[in-house]
Amino acid sequence: MMVGAALLGACQIIPDTSRPGTSYEPPRTPPPVAVPVPAPPVSNLPQDAEQRHRIALLVPTTGRNASVGLSIANAATMALLDTNAANLRITTYDTATGASSAAARAMADGNALVLGPLMPENVAPVLAQAKPAGVTVLAFSNDGSVARPDVFMLGQAPEQSIARTVAYARERGSQRFAAILPEGGYGDRAEAALSAALLETGATFVRTERYARSNTSIMGAATRLNARGGFDTVLLADNASLAKQAADILRPRGTGTIKVIGTELWSGVSSVTRTPSLRGAWFSAISDSRFKRFSDSFEERFGERPYRVSTLGYDAVLLTLRVAQDWRVGEPFPIGQLYDRGGFLGLDGVFRFDRDGMVDRAMEVREIRGGSVVEIDPAPTVFRDAVPAN
Repeated sequence: MMVGAALLGACQIIPDTSRPGTSYEPPRTPPPVAVPVPAPPVSNLPQDAEQRHRIALLVPTTGRNASVGLSIANAATMALLDTNAANLRITTYDTATGASSAAARAMADGNALVLGPLMPENVAPVLAQAKPAGVTVLAFSNDGSVARPDVFMLGQAPEQSIARTVAYARERGSQRFAAILPEGGYGDRAEAALSAALLETGATFVRTERYARSNTSIMGAATRLNARGGFDTVLLADNASLAKQAADILRPRGTGTIKVIGTELWSGVSSVTRTPSLRGAWFSAISDSRFKRFSDSFEERFGERPYRVSTLGYDAVLLTLRVAQDWRVGEPFPIGQLYDRGGFLGLDGVFRFDRDGMVDRAMEVREIRGGSVVEIDPAPTVFRDAVPAN
């Protein structure tokens, strides 16, 4: 077991659900979502209420994001079953009908921790209900603007993907960087991340071209950047479809010496392998090494493949179980344990939290090569700055 990075000392990341002695027959369809009701008087609570931590899972279970929310909820259920957890009681609340009202019901029901919400715009209304109750929030968002000491972001952040790829590119000779970025919040975050990474590594930031999110606009940005030149590496911080439009101008059919780098948005997108102009491009993302086993087990239980983001639900439960080893029922969540510099191990690899509530995830670097995406630099398995020197 790696130093400081174990979530559950004796538990596998994906426990073997087929081992002898297991009497549980997994459902083939998603279980019904629990409908929270106002908490009854203490004297009428179930007998086990004093032995289990009450945890609220806030995700959309209706509306256009229902399939994603239910996938996360099923992953959380799967984590409880895989670990035979008897000290947690998780109730799901639908944020699609109003994140604030869902959080209010969760607080009225006496939940001591919130897992979720999924959407960044729901974090503030959830926090408005949770903070007065002294309840910590572990959100599935990746938006650093809503992170704070009492709200922790579990989502994969573009800033870390960009920093990881830039560091790798610098080690291999890239010196002068440019960027083609979308207008809006994601582009702003990408530009700030690139600037910080280049300052950290001593590289030069040549220029940025911004565009509205359309094929015509990004092609215009690529044409302007290409005409000015002066760079050896360019960041295309958008989805694979739009990145292709820019790459076709910068590296027609994969020719030329310009190195293209992308972001985590390219992870799991098969179209990047069919784009000649993206051959040789690099990007960073969390490792998929454990996801296939998780996905197969999930499908066996629930009859459908999980969304990639559903691992956040599984890992959030494992993290809660790890902390619950030293968390007495009825006491506030021990938030200080989330700052362990050694981090925690989950399905998506090793991770830890910064003091500002943002997650720091170990990422691997990938290259688009020969009609596939290959790992060229593995994700670290331990945070080096947390390992004592010999």
